Parts: sequence; C-alpha cells; structure tokens
Amino acid sequence: MEIKERVFIIKERMAKAAERAGRKPEEITLLAASKTRTPDEIREAFEAGVKIFGENRVQEARNKIPALSDLPIEWHLIGHLQKNKAKYAVKMFKLIHSVDSISLIEELEKRAAKEHKIQEILIEVKLSPEETKHGCKEEEVPQLIENIFEKEHLKLSGFMVVPPYLENPEEVRPYFRKLREIKEFMEKTFETKFPHLSMGMSHDFEVAIEEGATIVRIGTALFGPRNY
Repeated sequence: MEIKERVFIIKERMAKAAERAGRKPEEITLLAASKTRTPDEIREAFEAGVKIFGENRVQEARNKIPALSDLPIEWHLIGHLQKNKAKYAVKMFKLIHSVDSISLIEELEKRAAKEHKIQEILIEVKLSPEETKHGCKEEEVPQLIENIFEKEHLKLSGFMVVPPYLENPEEVRPYFRKLREIKEFMEKTFETKFPHLSMGMSHDFEVAIEEGATIVRIGTALFGPRNY
C-alpha cells in the first residue's frame, strides 16, 4: 500500500473516532512520526497532505531537515531532549513535546532568548512505571507550569504522554484519560487554557482521540514497518 492510501485510511479512522466522541475531526492533528524515515518517504507523505512531522532525535533531524528545506513542513520534537541538544532543538522545531524538568526549561529559555523566539512546548508526564519512559511525575506538573510561566520565551501549549505498549488499545485508555484529567485540573488551577494533548500512536490513536487527543503521533500505520 502506498503512503497516500495509508494517509487516507488514517484520516478516515481519525474522523470516525472524533465522531464517536462528539468532536470535530478538524480538532485533531495528524503528526507523522518520521524517525528512521528517508527524505523521499517524508516528501511522499507531505504530498499526501501531511504537513507536520515529528522527529525523535535531534541529531537525526539535523541531518534530515536541511534535505527537505524546500517544503513548508512544520517540525516537532517528540523524543526525549537532552539539555546539551536544546540549542539545536530551538532552532529546528516549532513545538517540543518532551519537556520534563526545570533544568531543561531553564536551558530552553536561554536558547530561545538567543534566537529571539517564543518556543512552544508541551510537558511530558510519565504515567507508566516503565524505566525506559521519560517524563515528569504527576505531582511535579504544577511546579513545572509555574516555572514556565515565569519565562519570557516559552509558551506552554499542553501535555504529552507515552503510555506502555499494550496489545489491546482499551488497556491504554486509562493513561489517556488520566492525562486529560491532569490537563483539565491544571486549567482550573492556573485559570489558563492548554490546547494540546499529544497522545496516541499507530495502534491506539483512536482510543486517544476518544479521550481528548489533539495531536496523534503516527509512524508505522502511515509509513509501513520500520527498516532499521
């Protein structure tokens, strides 16, 4: 199956999931998770109507983004960000999904100030006990928000979660619901709207949409199996 066909099918599934939740399909953004994907594959997805692409690693993005500079792609960072890569991330990405510590917030503020840029960010919350997962603890979220609000060059747009991989998407639903509840509670606490919930991947994005996702990060379902 070609990427164009896959994009069509994914968008149909997204629209049906939105309708089941009483939401408008246009409220949900399809982000193509392009880790390990070639510039040619990304071009094909862009031509099929995908405008936002998410990279996991800064180094890979630094090699890839220049090769696609002729396309008006909006690039997001969806993988873990180390402080020493923050200066590159601020130059390359419109939205960084994976902010999870005060030290990273401080570094991003410094780098965004140097670039004369307002850097949009999401707080990544770790709701899974897995050691391999990144993110701040739920109880740390208010402190991170307060810290971000003190910054001139950072804009908090919402929250992100990477739940454990479970074969049955219904078993992942509680993680998505929990992040939505955190968002709603923080909106009340800080009297501020946080528009985005980045959650849901190839095998569970429909459940994520039903629970309030505004950005779904789709890789395999869009590009096909990864070729490492």
